[in-house]
Amino acid sequence: MLAFLTGPMFWIALVVFVAGLAARGVWYVRGLNWQLDRVAYRAHPRAGIRGALRSIFYWLVPMGTRGWRVQPFMTVVFFVFHAGVVAIPLFLLAHTVFLAEKFGAWLPAMPQPAADVLAWAAAACIILLALRRIALPEVRILTDLQDWLILLLTAAPFVTGLFARYDAAGYESWMIAHVLSGEILLIAAPFTRLNHILLFFLSRAQLGADYGIKRGGLKGTDVAW
Repeated sequence: MLAFLTGPMFWIALVVFVAGLAARGVWYVRGLNWQLDRVAYRAHPRAGIRGALRSIFYWLVPMGTRGWRVQPFMTVVFFVFHAGVVAIPLFLLAHTVFLAEKFGAWLPAMPQPAADVLAWAAAACIILLALRRIALPEVRILTDLQDWLILLLTAAPFVTGLFARYDAAGYESWMIAHVLSGEILLIAAPFTRLNHILLFFLSRAQLGADYGIKRGGLKGTDVAW
């Protein structure tokens, strides 16, 4: 079972992940309409690109925007969680060995103690994000079944990986669950709100271009709006 999951199933999950997100990206970009959005994207590319990059950069920096600063605690939770979600799959030593076998290129590996701390911190952040959805009325009212499913899908690779890491009873079963849950997460990404893996950058770029061109970015020029 594990041989199948780390062989053909891995490639299937990866193809669905990459092709699905690429299709979502194309769909998003093709849906842009300068007349409806009232943003002259093509007429002012330099201002648009500058605004897009600025928007992405500041939203990737902790406390870089007012939206982050008004909720500092949740901002830390958000960034620690995403640091774990990105760094551990790519830079955990066992994962770098696996990826090197598949692609023939080595990524730098995290020290194991750092990986352990980050994994536990990310798992704790998942619990805090779940409690936030329960405790805050303004978040609870917007939370639906898909949100809970995504949280569970994201938690599953961490939980199963930690059980396998500490040699819990049934190590092979935990490893099978770990690999399978990770691949389910990859497959689900293009079809759920996990597509923000890509759409975050596209939507921030669109809004940044909007502000860079229209909302004061070209103030004092001959732009009509």
